[in-house]
Amino acid sequence: MPSSSPETTVEDLAAFVSAAPTPYHAVAEAVRRLSEAGFTEQPESGEWDHTPGGRYLVRDGTVLAWYTPPNASPTKAFRIFAAHTDSPTLKIKPNPDTGTAGWRQAGVEVYGGALWNSWLDRDLGLAGRLARLDGTVVPVRIDRPLLRVPQLAIHLDRQVNQGLKLDPQRHLVPIWGLGPTADGDLLQYVADRAGLEADEIVAHDLVVHELTPPARLGADGELLASPRLDNLSSVHAGLTALLAAAESQPETVPVFVGFDHEEVGSSSATGAAGPLLEMVLTRLAGGAEERYRSFAASRCLSADVAHAAHPNYLDRHDTDHLAHMNAGPVLKTNANQRYATDAPGAAAWHRACAEAGVPSQVFVSHNNVPCGSTVGPITATRLGIRTVDIGIPVLSMHSARELCGAQDPAYLVAAATAFFVDPV
Repeated sequence: MPSSSPETTVEDLAAFVSAAPTPYHAVAEAVRRLSEAGFTEQPESGEWDHTPGGRYLVRDGTVLAWYTPPNASPTKAFRIFAAHTDSPTLKIKPNPDTGTAGWRQAGVEVYGGALWNSWLDRDLGLAGRLARLDGTVVPVRIDRPLLRVPQLAIHLDRQVNQGLKLDPQRHLVPIWGLGPTADGDLLQYVADRAGLEADEIVAHDLVVHELTPPARLGADGELLASPRLDNLSSVHAGLTALLAAAESQPETVPVFVGFDHEEVGSSSATGAAGPLLEMVLTRLAGGAEERYRSFAASRCLSADVAHAAHPNYLDRHDTDHLAHMNAGPVLKTNANQRYATDAPGAAAWHRACAEAGVPSQVFVSHNNVPCGSTVGPITATRLGIRTVDIGIPVLSMHSARELCGAQDPAYLVAAATAFFVDPV
């Protein structure tokens, strides 16, 4: 089984995160890596290519990739690795220019379940895509300190350390300069950096992003501090494992999907609740009868980050199911199906970990703390394919900057590679 050096993998993860401030950039980086490995694009509107080899398909912020081996049977079994490309952030409003008291500010909406306070007093860039009237889309990213959400000084809020209260409409509005506010100022600035005229931009999808690069942390560098570990750590692992699995000429058909919009519920044309994955798998299977037989033999690994045991808040965890950093990826279970894991699926996951020589942990939420969810239950419900939920443990989940163990990304790659090629 291919092995991944922890040092090499964590540095490559940091490079992947740095290349991907938005889902569109994550997809572009995934396509770059897939293309370098010899994968070719399968246009969604084109005739389906059933010949052996690696393919990928892109729709906006979602990417799918798969490898069809030469010996694939007509009722081939799929091994699906599902993750998501989006992260909580602040999204620029359609008419962004606002401000008062001599400040120029940018109107934003909160995207997903962001930890609002984590975006305060940080140097922020801007990235996303710009749409022109002819339908063409231009990517853009501004990787310099441009925006900042300033916190109120303690002198003006003496009770702040007894509980910070933020109104997202009033208190999360970034400043980006001084002077009078005029309609079109921010988009003019962005257009200049994208090599466009401002009047060419008829719509945009722009978000702020944290500019501090990923960094090793701890006495021995045993931790990685980084933005967007939720969930680019899983996207990176799935892509890396897919490329490793393709080299081994598996009996199964490994499939990777990075969905957009998980952080806002997945109900979109490019989210897990949409039809895209089902459409691709049906076309890969070759027809309705083949699809049903293939699905019955298939499995899905839903990968999203898990809650690491927090030393300052152990009362929020089930102490019999603590997830520790650098102790391997976490199998996530929930009796109320907030995670899709069941016993046969868990056995398949443990088999993959054993084959890869990777340690594994089990996470269960504290009964008094509501359990989150992810793409696993949605995918299982839509496809009827046995699904298990896993992920690497992190602290500061949904913060502008999160923390994981430096060894866990390599563990996840190795276990995912074993899952992709498991014929059982």
